[in-house]
Amino acid sequence: MVSAAYSYLGSSTLDDGLTLQTSGGPAAHPRFFTGFLTDPGAAATGLLAVAEVARTRYFRPLPPASLDPVVTAGSDRLRFESFSGCCGVYARMDVLPAGLDGDIVAHGTTNVDVNLPLQRALTRVGRADPMHVAVGPDDLTVTTFDGELVERKVPLPSRWLRGFAEAQALTARFDPRAEIGVAEARILLNRLPATDKSVLWAVPAGRSLRFTSRPTPGAVCLPGAGRLAALKPFLRYATRLAVYGPAVAAGSGPVASTWELSMPSLRLSLTLSPEPYRGFSGEGAVLDSLASDEAADDADLISALLSWDPTIDVDALAGASGLDARRVRDALTQLGTSGRVGYDVAEAGYFHRTLPYSADVVEKMNPRLAGARALVAAGAVTPGPEVSVVLSGTETYHVRDATSCTCPWWAKHRGDRGPCKHALAVRMVLAGETADQDSVEATA
Repeated sequence: MVSAAYSYLGSSTLDDGLTLQTSGGPAAHPRFFTGFLTDPGAAATGLLAVAEVARTRYFRPLPPASLDPVVTAGSDRLRFESFSGCCGVYARMDVLPAGLDGDIVAHGTTNVDVNLPLQRALTRVGRADPMHVAVGPDDLTVTTFDGELVERKVPLPSRWLRGFAEAQALTARFDPRAEIGVAEARILLNRLPATDKSVLWAVPAGRSLRFTSRPTPGAVCLPGAGRLAALKPFLRYATRLAVYGPAVAAGSGPVASTWELSMPSLRLSLTLSPEPYRGFSGEGAVLDSLASDEAADDADLISALLSWDPTIDVDALAGASGLDARRVRDALTQLGTSGRVGYDVAEAGYFHRTLPYSADVVEKMNPRLAGARALVAAGAVTPGPEVSVVLSGTETYHVRDATSCTCPWWAKHRGDRGPCKHALAVRMVLAGETADQDSVEATA
């Protein structure tokens, strides 16, 4: 366990205007935006929703230990993001170009202070109240500041950081499944039980959605309806509810989904893990993309080509890098493990982000991948045309078609949470990765 260390020049305040204090990123206290928000009431409500998710544990609630949200300034928008304490809910508010009346003065990502007094003040912001916003202190404040810093440390589980990568990999496989008007959305969300932890399935029905207990083609999973509570205050501003998810069939298991309220200037979305007790960090959606030998080198190349455009164009990156689209996506997944890339389901595209955490914090966050590499390096994999044999410790496992395995992990999850380390090792060997001779000799 490491700690997230926040250092602010002061507390964020809302008086004559909203001043959001920043910590880390491209500078110690970067300044990203100054100007007005065209829909201040909606923006205040959305920021409150992101902060609420950051301080909530939805499964087995415990006293909150809030991780400060992060804000990313792109070329024409601001994105505020957070994860719940249980790592099962990912929240994001996108302030779109129509929502900004001012200047984005720098690009990057930083933590932002959303303290309890500020949250109470934000609840009083009305729909038409003019609100000047500064994301970060001005240069004069930074250069002349000689007061006490506002500092605190919060336990930062690596699973919280892994969640950003897993959520990106999962949502990149989503498609739009339903869209309904705000009147129908209000009825729908207000009808959901606040503490429900069951898995429901939403099916388009006329102008709204109906819920069933079993999946059908075209359905969207709603795992733990109570986890959508943070969306409800935003209903008075939104114009529509859009729902996104992967393709499912009769008999499918629970899957993740994204529920998004939007208006022309803002989008507020919650992405839910497949079940209330499951955090995104263990879903294993990134493992196949990270397993190839060329993924790290490709990521270095793609990283050099990234810009702060609102959406990352995969085809343009493929043309500029000489890689095919699959390798570009794998490279983006690799960058996602260090928080450098996210995915926007509304625009079906990746976006650039750089989390303000050092590289050593995000290393070694995928133990199954590390385990698979160790098996390959030790020469523990004997590939076969249909069934491969993997010697793991004192046990021997059989992997069929590089997918199913005789290990306890496969017996428990049946592939719903990514491959086990044995299947992943087989895939790596079949793809041409070889054993490390020193490791083989050491284990002989």
